[in-house]
Amino acid sequence: MFGKKPVLKEGVHVFSIIPNGEYNDFIFGVVTGIQGRKVGVNGIRVNPVGLKNKIAQGKTGERSAEILEHPTPDNIILALVYRVEHDNFAEVLDLDKDKCDLLPPKIYSILDGWIRESLPELINNVLSLSPGSERDEAKRILRHRMDTLLDKNLKRTLYSVCRSLKVLN
Repeated sequence: MFGKKPVLKEGVHVFSIIPNGEYNDFIFGVVTGIQGRKVGVNGIRVNPVGLKNKIAQGKTGERSAEILEHPTPDNIILALVYRVEHDNFAEVLDLDKDKCDLLPPKIYSILDGWIRESLPELINNVLSLSPGSERDEAKRILRHRMDTLLDKNLKRTLYSVCRSLKVLN
């Protein structure tokens, strides 16, 4: 009646974290194979360096540190507002020691689109520039990118984040 509970199998989307210094990087990708307690994942590893820098400068609150210490699919969008570094990830996770949460396809497509469309860079440009013509140009570029996005969920999420940050007024 309500459908089956999702199970870990080839082709499903997953979310995981990897320690990187004091904080964690996060991974989201697709399961490529399972052998016992080992899971092959092909996806993206994201290092939220912008948020790490803001924390080091003392310009954020406790919530930001919590996001980096305990990232979840629900809170990482806040880490993607600032500059990020990302690489392809094609490795094996060990379920006995690595976190491996199932990720709904809609959330995966939002996260994947957010990185592939370079949205952290565009938002960070607006946030880091002082008021003036350069910032207005950065806002225009961000607004144009938002208007050209095809994924409605990604577009809605970007609009919501921009509205809460007050970067498009």
